[in-house]
Amino acid sequence: QVQLVESGGGLVQAGGSLRLSCAAAGIPVINAMGWYRQAPGKQRELVADITSGSGSTNYADSVKGRFTISRDNSKNTVYLQMNSLKPEDTAVYYCNIRNRWNMSYWGKGTLVTISS
Repeated sequence: QVQLVESGGGLVQAGGSLRLSCAAAGIPVINAMGWYRQAPGKQRELVADITSGSGSTNYADSVKGRFTISRDNSKNTVYLQMNSLKPEDTAVYYCNIRNRWNMSYWGKGTLVTISS
C-alpha cells in the first residue's frame, strides 16, 4: 500500500523558516522525489526535486537560494528546508514521488502560511 506522509507545514512570519518532510512507503524503485505547491487561484507548480541516484536537484527560480531539497534514500524521505520565507510562498505544498517507470504519487498536501 502506497503511503506518503507529509509534515512540517504551519504558520510563520515573513523571514522565518520551515522544514517539510515526506516519508514514502510502498513505492518500488523511486527515481525522483520532489515538492510542488499550489497557491489559491493558481496552478500547481514545481518547487524543487531531487533524483534518488545522483542527487541532482532542480529548483524553481522563485525559491533558488532560499530553499534546499534533500533526501534520505534509506528512509525514502525527502525534505524541503525553506528559509527567508515570503508571503508569496503561502500555498499548499505537495510531496511528489516518481518511480523508474515514471509513475507519479502525490501526498495529501501540507499548508504553509507566511504572514507579512
